[in-house]
Amino acid sequence: MFSTHLKSLLGAAALAVASTSQTAIASTAGNVIEIKGEIIDTWCYFSGVMGDTDATRGSAHHTCALWCAAGGIPVGVRTDDGDVYMVLKFKGEDALEQTDTIMEVQSDFITARGVHYKRDGLNYIVVEDVVANDGITYLSHEDYDSVPPFSAPKKPKK
Repeated sequence: MFSTHLKSLLGAAALAVASTSQTAIASTAGNVIEIKGEIIDTWCYFSGVMGDTDATRGSAHHTCALWCAAGGIPVGVRTDDGDVYMVLKFKGEDALEQTDTIMEVQSDFITARGVHYKRDGLNYIVVEDVVANDGITYLSHEDYDSVPPFSAPKKPKK
C-alpha cells in the first residue's frame, strides 16, 4: 500500500517536473566563452586565511594551492579584471575531484574555452579546452616570499 502511494506521488512529481522542464532548461543553459586568467585556490583567495588576494596567487602561494587542490578545494580562473570563474570540471575528467589537469595547471595563466554558467552572481565554467598555458606568470614570491611561510623548505642548520 505504502509503495503504491509513494509511486503515485513520484509519478505526479515527475509530471510536474516534465511540464516545467523547458523553462528550467532555458534558465540553466550555458554559453560557450573563452577566458584568460590565473588558476587560483578559491578557499585561500576568498577566505583571506593566508593574506590578501595578491598574496594568495602566483608563485608565492603555489605549494599551498597544490595542497588545497589535492584536498578537494575547488579551483577557479581569476581574470585580469578580477572576475573569478569557479571551475566545475575539465573535459574528460571527473567533476569535483582532484585530477591530473587541476594539478598541472595550478597557479598557471591559461586561456580556457568552455561553457559558462552564472547563478546567484557567481560565474562557473566547464572547461572544454585549455587553449593556451603560459605557466606561472605572477611572480608573487618576490613580494610575499612563500605563503604560507611553512611551505618553504627550512635551511639546514649549521
